[in-house]
Amino acid sequence: MFKYAKVFGLVTFVFLFAMCNQKSKSESNKESILKGTIDITVDETIKPIVEDQVAVFESIYDAKISIKTKSEAELINDLTNQKAKVVITTRNLTKEEKERFEKNKINPRVTPFATDAIALISNKSNNDTLIALKSVIDFMQGKSDSKIKGLVFDNPNSSTVRYMKDLAKVNEIPATGVFSFKTNDEVIKFVAENDGMIGVVGVNWLYQPSPNMLEVIKKINVLSVKGLKDDKYYSPTQNDLAELKYPLARDLFIINCQGYSGLGMGFASFIAGDIGQRIVLKSGLLPVRTPGRKLQIRSQINNDKE
Repeated sequence: MFKYAKVFGLVTFVFLFAMCNQKSKSESNKESILKGTIDITVDETIKPIVEDQVAVFESIYDAKISIKTKSEAELINDLTNQKAKVVITTRNLTKEEKERFEKNKINPRVTPFATDAIALISNKSNNDTLIALKSVIDFMQGKSDSKIKGLVFDNPNSSTVRYMKDLAKVNEIPATGVFSFKTNDEVIKFVAENDGMIGVVGVNWLYQPSPNMLEVIKKINVLSVKGLKDDKYYSPTQNDLAELKYPLARDLFIINCQGYSGLGMGFASFIAGDIGQRIVLKSGLLPVRTPGRKLQIRSQINNDKE
């Protein structure tokens, strides 16, 4: 009898231990808008600004965000096929993409948070720091232009390639005179080493270069661009972006398809909130809303020094 009681007690102990352990594990993995873990797929051309946002968010909240960088084509494909739940991209969803989500009874939450710019760069030895957008479009359309030896993109499926193809109204990039790599850093390095090439990169990579790119950045020029309906040249600066003058501007979005109040919603609110917008402002990009400043007005000046 004692033997059976002992066995029963042991089984009960193991069962209760397993249940408590499972409950503890479930509670620790529970996700909320400010707690838990999540994977976010990010357009490679805007990786630096997202890394800054994630670093600050994780330092404030009990959350872990894993960043996966992909080209725009891969990113949108993962999102529409429900392989990715939260993405950060340089464009909004198209009408067809929205209709696809509606058929699957999914309501994507789209949050704009910044205005970015596509920058055109050249080798430092090139004294001409001005370029007409028409020259770039003519080159994309296969027309001869002696001022441009070649265009350099990050990769054929990137958002910068899609943007320039849409602008030039072409389905394919030229078969000759166009070079492509995998990352924006590789584009910058190639332009820094080859005179006459025009690089097409996300300006975020120029404002926030990695430590190993600091010397390389010094070997390139960021070109001022003349738009199709303007006689003046403008640079990809916050001021020219805010005044809608720079012709190669684009908005940034975080698209959340989680379908519940999870970490994706919390991170989107953070980026669009005061702290997130201050991070955008500091990065050199243009926030969707200017962070407020509190001023204390005094009737007299206090002299604290004795």
